[in-house]
Amino acid sequence: MLVKSGHDERMERFAAAGLYAVVTGSWCAGRDPLDVARAVLDGGATLVQMREKDLDGKRLFRLAEEMRRLTERAGALLVVNDRLDVALAAGADGAHLGQDDLPPEQARALAPDLIVGVSTHSREEALAAEQAGASYVNIGPLFATGTKTVAMPPLGLAGLRAIAPALTVPFTVMGGIKREHVPELVAAGARTIAVVTAVTAAPDPARATAELLAAIREARATR
Repeated sequence: MLVKSGHDERMERFAAAGLYAVVTGSWCAGRDPLDVARAVLDGGATLVQMREKDLDGKRLFRLAEEMRRLTERAGALLVVNDRLDVALAAGADGAHLGQDDLPPEQARALAPDLIVGVSTHSREEALAAEQAGASYVNIGPLFATGTKTVAMPPLGLAGLRAIAPALTVPFTVMGGIKREHVPELVAAGARTIAVVTAVTAAPDPARATAELLAAIREARATR
């Protein structure tokens, strides 16, 4: 009988999540990111990324520990942005890496049971990340966004349609996504939709999360 590895089991849960909620303190409308994360989980999110680029290693680790406790109690996956070492130390389920971070092949060698995602902004970057062993790739930004700075225009739906069919690993989409975008994104092949301010800056993050999840499930069901 085939025994699934930790990585395989995590990726099954990843594929089922639908919504990928990215929690960044600076985009939480002045609220504690832990409180926002708690609300997002209450809204039904099962996949959360902790994205804090301005914290030193010690504070980042302490926050990751608290995030791990919250997500574990909720039965949700936790991915740490940029820092594989912090993900490992805090017992997270994965790390999400940028183009200038540790290469995915090295990350997978160091942490074979963890999910390793990679941010990509073109077909070439997406295919290179897949070839290098990424568990999934993120495609973006799709629309104009203030949460991520890249020296390129948004990819739009045309960019998504050009990249997605070439991939064999799962992918997420991100960048300026709102609830009204969900049907066209799912129609273009997206199954996992990543958002930041659509939930973290919402007046009621739990409700915003639940509404996005409902929109994703409805769009998936009718595709």
